[in-house]
Amino acid sequence: MLYTFIHTIHIYSVFIYGGFLFVDILFLSKMQQSLNENEYKKAREAIMMHVRKVVPYALMVAVASGLFLFSQIFGKIGPNGFSSFQIVLSIKAFLGLWLGFRGINQKLFGINPWVFKSHFFPFTLVVIIILLSQFMFLDFTSF
Repeated sequence: MLYTFIHTIHIYSVFIYGGFLFVDILFLSKMQQSLNENEYKKAREAIMMHVRKVVPYALMVAVASGLFLFSQIFGKIGPNGFSSFQIVLSIKAFLGLWLGFRGINQKLFGINPWVFKSHFFPFTLVVIIILLSQFMFLDFTSF
């Protein structure tokens, strides 16, 4: 029951974070084409002041709940080493932790990202994590 509850929270928080990245990359960045620079800055800031109240915390919840889920489903390492499931899960965890580290530094400590200052790279990582979650349960040793 606890696992299902935290898994649901994890999914919702990932939707909030990933959904914002999706909207920012595909729509908000296109506002520059129809608004002048001053209007664009005003419109973007009007949206971002609300985003900053929700999205970074959704990322932190996604990372924290992801760590819990990881601890529950990783399992024991077999005599032959990591299973394909554990390898893919570890890659997902690494990418999620990188996003969380970046987000926590930015929100709590005011440290801006050193590289990849746009949202395109985090969006790409979220898409990769989603794709990996679809392949996690495949057994690659049988191919």
